[in-house]
Amino acid sequence: MDVDAPGADDKVESPVRALEGGERVIRSELAFSGKLIKVRVDEVLLPGGRVAKREIVVHRGAVAVVGIDGDMVLMERQYRHAAGKPMWEIPAGTLEEGEDPLECARRELLEETGYTAESMEEVMHFYVAVGYSTEVIHLFFATGLKKAKPSPEEDETIRAEMVPLDQVLKMVRSNEIEDAKTIIGVLMLLLRDKMRSKGQFLSVRDPR
Repeated sequence: MDVDAPGADDKVESPVRALEGGERVIRSELAFSGKLIKVRVDEVLLPGGRVAKREIVVHRGAVAVVGIDGDMVLMERQYRHAAGKPMWEIPAGTLEEGEDPLECARRELLEETGYTAESMEEVMHFYVAVGYSTEVIHLFFATGLKKAKPSPEEDETIRAEMVPLDQVLKMVRSNEIEDAKTIIGVLMLLLRDKMRSKGQFLSVRDPR
């Protein structure tokens, strides 16, 4: 149909208006409830009047921390059952119910790596898989690192080590690092350094 033809505006729904209208939930069913996630099946009414189903993974959200010490980055190595192999990652963890992301970031950094930070700066947050999950990760930069004692969960075996940033970048380029939050964190660190060289700043919150 020619949208410029007379009367076309009355017959063709604007994609922008349809997106802004969203989807209205008309029925929701809890299909699974576990310790970490829940799975919800929603029946939704689309802007055009059709009905569709959405399978949603409900998650409390998480934090991830880029620990920086000069030109070194704090990295972790641990086995991930979902991937079926050991993975390189930055420290991260799930929010407790009602927990402030900053407090969670400090807690996870200490528990997993045995480090504390003088300054924690939230630089961004992002959806992990917006097509089917509610999980949002809050990304922090941690500086002024000091060694303390780690206390990982009973089911966690984590090796923490400082890795030169240049080496971490090579690991990203070679796809040795496959974890999305870690790749995002490293690239955001590069962006921060580039912006700082121009007198600009990258932060959604003041350093705390």
